[in-house]
Amino acid sequence: MLVDFFFTVRKAGVPASVKEFLTLVEALREGVVTGSVDDFYVLSRATLVKDEAYFDRFDLAFSAYFKGVAAIPDELVKDIPTEWLRKLAERRLSEEEKRLVESLGGWDKLMETLRQRLEEQKGRHQGGNKWIGTAGTSPFGAWGYNPEGIRIGQDRSRNRRAVKVWDQREFRDYDADRELGVRNIKLALRRLRRFARTGAPEVLDLPDTIRATARNAGYLDLKIVPELHNAVKVLLFLDVGGTMDDHIRVVEELFSAARTEFKNLEHFYFHNCVYESVWKDNQRRNRERIPTVDVMRRFGHDYKVIFVGDAAMSPYELEQPGGSVEHWNDEPGRVWLERLLRTWPRAAWLNPAPEEHWGWTVSTENIRRIFEGRMFPVTLRGLEGAMRALS
Repeated sequence: MLVDFFFTVRKAGVPASVKEFLTLVEALREGVVTGSVDDFYVLSRATLVKDEAYFDRFDLAFSAYFKGVAAIPDELVKDIPTEWLRKLAERRLSEEEKRLVESLGGWDKLMETLRQRLEEQKGRHQGGNKWIGTAGTSPFGAWGYNPEGIRIGQDRSRNRRAVKVWDQREFRDYDADRELGVRNIKLALRRLRRFARTGAPEVLDLPDTIRATARNAGYLDLKIVPELHNAVKVLLFLDVGGTMDDHIRVVEELFSAARTEFKNLEHFYFHNCVYESVWKDNQRRNRERIPTVDVMRRFGHDYKVIFVGDAAMSPYELEQPGGSVEHWNDEPGRVWLERLLRTWPRAAWLNPAPEEHWGWTVSTENIRRIFEGRMFPVTLRGLEGAMRALS
C-alpha cells in the first residue's frame, strides 16, 4: 500500500528518494503517528518533500491517492489502523437530521434509561438509536449524535452535547510564563492595585532622608523603608478542559498578566463548575484534590475572587445533584457557587466567550444571575468593569 503511495508521489513530480521512503516506513513502525490521516499527511510530507516548491504537487498526489481508499482490497483492510476504521464509522448528521433526533426528556429519565440499558444489553452495538454503542443517535455511547446524552468511550468532544462523560480525561495547566500578546490586559488589571510597604527595609526614602539630615545639623541620616508592593490578595479559579480549549490562548495571557500584577495570588482549577473539590495541577488532579471547604477556611474574607470560564455547561451541572459531567456530586453546583460568594462577596466572573454568545446557553445566564450581573467579557472594557466591581 505504501509502495503504491510512494510511486504516486514520484509520478506527481516530487523528487522523493528511496531513502526518504524508508525513513517514512521506519517512523510508522516506531509509532510516530497512530492512525490519523491528518497526522500521516504531516509525517509523509515531512519525510518525502525536501523543498517547499513541491508542496502543491505532493498535496495533489496525496489527495488523488487517498480518494480511492474506500476501494482497498479486503485482504489489506486488516493492515489499516483501527483508529482509521473507527473514524470512518463516525455518525455525521445534517442540521435537519439533528433536529429530528429527540432527547429522552430530562436528567432522571436519562439516568434511569442508562441503568436499564446496562442491565439489558449483552453485546456491542453500532449505528442504532437505543443501545449503548457507536455512531448512532442513542443518548449513550460514542461517535454519534444526541441532543442530550452520556458520552462513553470517546477521546474528545465532537458536538459538545454530553451532560455526563464516563471516561478519564486529561487536562493541562495554563502556562503562567506565556508573554502577553495584548499588553492592555496588564494595564486593566492594575486598576485593582492597592500599594503598601511590607517586608524588610531596603529602599531609600529620599524625602525623609533630606528632612532627617537637615534636623541633624547636616550630618547624613539615611532613612530606609520597605519596598512598595501591591497588597491586594486575589484568588483565581480557572475553568479548564472541554469548551475552554477554544480559549486557551486568551486565558493563558490573562493568567500570565495576573501572576505579574498580583504578588498575593493563589490559583485553583475546576471543570465547568466548582464543586466539593478543586486542584492545583492538572496532571495530578485525580490524586491531589483540595476540598473546596478547606480553601474557604484557609483564605480570609479580604481576598478578591475571580472566576474564569465560559460558563457553558449542561443546566444539570448547576441545578441537579449528580449533574457534574465527570463525577457524582452530592450537591448542585449552584449551592457551591453561592457558598463561595457568601465567603468572598467581592467576586467577579470573567467569560472569554464573546458576549453576544452568552444567551445561547442557559447555564451562562444562570451563573450571571448568581453573580448578580458581575460577569464580564475578557476585553479591555470588560476587564476594567470587573476591576471596578472588585474594588
